Amino acid sequence: MDKATRAHVANLNSDDADSRYASFRHVMEVTQAKVDWAAEVWDGLLVLLKEGDNHQRAIAAQVLANLAKSDTEGRMLKDLDRLIAATKDEKFVTARHSLQCLWRVATASDALRKAVVDRLKKRFKECATEKNGTLIRYDILEVLRKTHDATPDPALPPLAISLIELEEDPKYQKKYSGLWKDLMPKRGAKA
Repeated sequence: MDKATRAHVANLNSDDADSRYASFRHVMEVTQAKVDWAAEVWDGLLVLLKEGDNHQRAIAAQVLANLAKSDTEGRMLKDLDRLIAATKDEKFVTARHSLQCLWRVATASDALRKAVVDRLKKRFKECATEKNGTLIRYDILEVLRKTHDATPDPALPPLAISLIELEEDPKYQKKYSGLWKDLMPKRGAKA
């Protein structure tokens, strides 16, 4: 890892919001491509995911998600539940950031896609009674869509449709369907 990136990674722990955000942007940009230092920063990010303030927890989740493609040791499969737990963070904004980045994990490998999708199916069902359940459901369907767009998987559209059908409120069913509209079967179409 180059000196500048090392400083930016260390600065993700900063209490200075502006400085921390600048470092976050740098690290996210660098990790758009594979890097050879994922293992070097992994444990520190897991600590930040659990012990940091709400901003630091969101940053840790997003950086870990970006590093999934660089994880040569298979740690993300082992640590995925920690990332999923962050989608239930006490701060809703942190929970959303943690959820919305999961598509990056799901596109890193077939095994991770299956693991993320399995956990999102469960999360979709259990969040129905949560305070912001409809928004969480929307985010889950959006993560599945981004996953499908990045690494097409023929199993994802039918799964999304089955999840949308679990929603009892027609207003939200329609909203969710908008994410998958182009891949949904046409109503009344002849077989």
